[in-house]
Amino acid sequence: MSSITRDEGADLAPSMLDLVRLSPRRLFPPGGVDLVRQIALLSGMSEGDEVLVVGCGKGVSLEHFVREYGVRGSGVDHDARLVEETTDRFRELELGTRAQIQQGTADALPYRDAIFDVVVGEIGMTTRAGAREAAAEVARVTKPGGTVVLVQPVWKAPVDPVRRQVLSEHLGLRPQMLVEWKRLLREHGVSGLLVEDWSDDETAFRGGAAKPFPDFAELFSLPEKFGILRRAWSGWGWEGVKTVIAREREVHRLLTRERLLGLDLIKGVREGSVEPSAPAAEAASETSGPETDSPAATPEPESTSEKELSLFDES
Repeated sequence: MSSITRDEGADLAPSMLDLVRLSPRRLFPPGGVDLVRQIALLSGMSEGDEVLVVGCGKGVSLEHFVREYGVRGSGVDHDARLVEETTDRFRELELGTRAQIQQGTADALPYRDAIFDVVVGEIGMTTRAGAREAAAEVARVTKPGGTVVLVQPVWKAPVDPVRRQVLSEHLGLRPQMLVEWKRLLREHGVSGLLVEDWSDDETAFRGGAAKPFPDFAELFSLPEKFGILRRAWSGWGWEGVKTVIAREREVHRLLTRERLLGLDLIKGVREGSVEPSAPAAEAASETSGPETDSPAATPEPESTSEKELSLFDES
């Protein structure tokens, strides 16, 4: 079993996203295959399209897009270990000419301006990048007329700074309010915003009754959990493992009783021409003209989900 090395700047304890990624199993992101299919439908994904998945993890969604829709797929993730493993797997599956993955972060995507027909920001997009910088970059690399789709955890109620920090550290993500994501996308020329709430079992967009964030205990058997925690110990030590176990109880209470977090799909179209590349900090400060949501766009939800929220659906 290879040792796990923490990324520079990583937390002193593993997040839930870290633990899920240490599993040998390949899991669809929150929302499962139904949400991945909905992304393809809303974006009009078709054969020959250039598709980028940001925060792609093990490339499960990316592989699905390539196999099912005949696109040319690219992925970016900050985790060098996953990038290497996924590259090897794609090669074994003979997907190497149609799917490739690179190490990088959402605030500095390793691509030229305006080259992708569809850009998908999965939940790992903000693990090592701020929301403002990530929004600027996904817009920059999308062709005019191309589609941006974000699938992100969102705060469904005001959260005080201390709780926000605890939840963000535990999950390994940086949730935003829906209104903030919409504002950032508009500022960078993404308009016609459509929002779907994938927080509840009862959503009209899902055929089954799969929770958007099934928790760590539900996803893995006891032997699997021990194996994941052993791998976490090699990177974070016993103190890190003990911290995440202790933190789990408090976070579980906040997410289940107070229902602070939901899952939203936000889709828009990149408008206009694209200016030459600029540093992410400059790009984040630029704004486009006024934008108007499409009639199908939904206002930011004010009620919270009745669901228990955790991390991943199994493929």
